[in-house]
This record gives sequence, C-alpha cells and structure tokens, in this order.
Amino acid sequence: MTTAKLARINARLTAEAARKVSYLERRTGQSTTEVILASIDKYYEAITSEESTTASKLAETGFVGCAEGPRDLSSSYKSDLTRSLGNKL
Repeated sequence: MTTAKLARINARLTAEAARKVSYLERRTGQSTTEVILASIDKYYEAITSEESTTASKLAETGFVGCAEGPRDLSSSYKSDLTRSLGNKL
C-alpha cells in the first residue's frame, strides 16, 4: 500500500470564514482538515464542470465550427489581415 504525501498549507482566515469552518466542523463532526479537503473537492468540481459545460453549450448552439476559412488561419491571420487592409487603401 502506498501513502500519499501530504502538503501543509497555512492560511489566514477572516473571522467570518473561521466561523463557517467551525460551524461545518460541529455540524459534520469532521476535523478542520477534512472540512477544508471536502471544500476544495467541491470547489474544484464546480469549476471543472463549469468549464466543460461552457464548451459543450458553445458546441450545442452551433457556434463552434460555424465559420469557414483557410485551415491555417490561426497562424496566417496577421498576413491575411495586412493584405486585406492594404487592398482597401
């Protein structure tokens, strides 16, 4: 069995944040470490699911891939723009 290496984090909490941690400890019977680890997991889950949701919503609406252009546009757009603006002058 392998043991995960633990990292120690020191943080300053506002009085309000400390009160919330204390409440969560009493309410759940968990230690400070367990409360913080659970909070990090929840926050991480929320952020990562939000990222995938945004990308999937753009794809669902048809926004992703809705335009046509040269395949190398991401690397040639500056020269294409310069040429286009030069034609207008």
